[in-house]
Amino acid sequence: MSATTTTTGLSLKNVGLQFGDGDSTVTALDDVNLEVAPGELVAIVGPSGAGKSSLLAVAGGLTQPTSGSVVLRDIDLTATPQRQLAEIRRNQIGFVFQSSNLLPSLTALDQLRLMSTITGRPGRDPNELLESVGMAHRAGKRPGQLSGGERQRVGIARALVTDPAVLLVDEPTAALDRARSHEVVQLLADETHRAGVATIMVTHDHDVLVHCDRVLEMIDGKLSPLATDAA
Repeated sequence: MSATTTTTGLSLKNVGLQFGDGDSTVTALDDVNLEVAPGELVAIVGPSGAGKSSLLAVAGGLTQPTSGSVVLRDIDLTATPQRQLAEIRRNQIGFVFQSSNLLPSLTALDQLRLMSTITGRPGRDPNELLESVGMAHRAGKRPGQLSGGERQRVGIARALVTDPAVLLVDEPTAALDRARSHEVVQLLADETHRAGVATIMVTHDHDVLVHCDRVLEMIDGKLSPLATDAA
């Protein structure tokens, strides 16, 4: 995969994000530094309101930071025009959402085919990718016919079909039981390593951290390694 040809998939340097001004200023991200290598799954834990969602938004080029830089491979997203940034998001960044956000009228296979059509990139073969995530036998089913774990598997496959450099995952196990949570995050780890994609996963679920390559904690907008006794 092309993502394995560089040593840095995603780099955040001295990133700050503030909202408001004066006495009403809120700091969502406080001098955040993070490098995620291709093929590495990094989990970020922390309490609600700590800045985890803000970090994903900045890392995905959805929100412009107040300070610092976000570099995807050799592209500085903070210095990229909006029109080009939208193209980079389509082609280079995959998103997996808490609710999977699948289109209710499309089958699992068509979810992937549509994404390939939108980007106009050959990417990965949708049938092979569904097989890779254990969903080939459910390719003709619509979201309403799938379990929560199955929908998340399709969501992961859809995010990977364009062969992105970066994968951003927001609370993928929030609606799943313990067994399905482990299955989904193990799958996420396997696909991260197989595809050579730099993956950041935000989660409250400490049980699944065993599947991750590295775990960080965010508190009050600051990012640091998770203390061993906190896991």
